[in-house]
Amino acid sequence: MAQLFEVLREQLRTQGLLSEVFSFVDASHLISKATLWKERDEAIKQKYDKFNNEILGKVTRDKQAKIGCKGRDKYWYGYKKHVSVDIQSGLINKIAVTPANVTDAQGFKHVCPSQGAVYADKGYCLTPAKIAAATKGVHLAAIKKNNMHGKNYDLDRYYTRIRAPFERVFSHANHRVRYLGIAKNQFAEFMHAICFNLRRMSVLAEHSAKWA
Repeated sequence: MAQLFEVLREQLRTQGLLSEVFSFVDASHLISKATLWKERDEAIKQKYDKFNNEILGKVTRDKQAKIGCKGRDKYWYGYKKHVSVDIQSGLINKIAVTPANVTDAQGFKHVCPSQGAVYADKGYCLTPAKIAAATKGVHLAAIKKNNMHGKNYDLDRYYTRIRAPFERVFSHANHRVRYLGIAKNQFAEFMHAICFNLRRMSVLAEHSAKWA
């Protein structure tokens, strides 16, 4: 499926629809299970004194799913989906699935484009994302956290306006996963991305015909 997705990407690049001049990157949660009461009870039964990501793999069926956190109070169990979108066309350029405890900045290396500028939120202003961007030679335009040195509110509002139209890639996404393990869920997300790009191509073709 990865090869099929890459073939489609190459065709899109050939047609000039994927230029990687400007990209939008973000991540979203993928939930494997809504509750972990049975797993917690099993951890108690096995006399573990903690219930965290290290213990989870010993008491759950899915050994690769983890507990992730967004902000201070949003937790989920499962995975995280990282996506890179080409701003010119709104097409998905890269997509990757990681355990939920992988931060946005850590997962950036999997979806970082090969060139151009990348617009991202506060989760990408940290060192792992900066290193990945420098390695690929891309410009990382990430919103800075409020307590960071050099915070420019006007510039960050500008970045937010650029990113806003491309949030639609995530607006109708299904955040529940049906499979165990990264490989199967990555396969499913490749399928979803291919379907999204084909639908998006039909919209782009309709607009091109309208203005031809």
